[in-house]
Amino acid sequence: MDPVIGVMLLSLLFAGTHVGLATRPIRGRLVAQLGPYGFAAVYSIVATATYAALIHYYAVHRFDGAPGLALGATPARAVLIAGVVAGIVLMAATFDVYPRSPMAVIPSRDVEMPSGLARITRHPFFVGTALFGVSHALLATHLVGTVMFAGLALLAIGGAAHQDRKLLARRGAAYRAYLDRTSHVPFAAILAGRQQLVWRELPIASPLVGLAIAFALRAVHDDIFADGGAWVIAGTVGGALVFTLAAWLRTRQPAAVRDVRPGVRVP
Repeated sequence: MDPVIGVMLLSLLFAGTHVGLATRPIRGRLVAQLGPYGFAAVYSIVATATYAALIHYYAVHRFDGAPGLALGATPARAVLIAGVVAGIVLMAATFDVYPRSPMAVIPSRDVEMPSGLARITRHPFFVGTALFGVSHALLATHLVGTVMFAGLALLAIGGAAHQDRKLLARRGAAYRAYLDRTSHVPFAAILAGRQQLVWRELPIASPLVGLAIAFALRAVHDDIFADGGAWVIAGTVGGALVFTLAAWLRTRQPAAVRDVRPGVRVP
């Protein structure tokens, strides 16, 4: 099989199950049978299996087939590398937002008012992933890499829109108020006057961690997909588990321990 076709099919499998299982009819039936925690477990297992298959196939075939766009050999390289770094920093910064976000796998009972990074974009992880994917798609020296990372970017963009529709249907007016006060596109809500930037609320530690991760990945870039992509799979799955655990721990805290400042929650 042509490696481009193989990556395309596995990308469709990963994206299709990732979004499909989260659609309202399918999710509703599974939650009714398995409960919310059972559904989260099944969803995670399917996502891990399909993602691992995609990454492994790409790792084995990443140097096969037709050439890619390879814009790393052009003056655009600096801009695209900056896009990769910004994407990683945004994804890492999500750690500060995710546990109290309405998008958490195990969300808190209330939809909290946006603060910190959520004032800039309500989907920092998706935006970071899209930046990371688009930049890599344009830098890729083989077409299989262009397809792989373009698929990742498309999933991030479509996944954010799907998540908004799903949460609006599930959480109603509270999430509508959240949508009205935030934006998917970074800084759009601020520029439109629907939100303001509060510097003191922005995370510091997690973006610095993201920056350190970006430099570390650059140092081992040639070996990232060694061993059939095992390191990429382990790192991604481990990060997802940390996010989920953080969200779960937050739901176990008494309400008084969580932020109860006036105006924090949407009524």
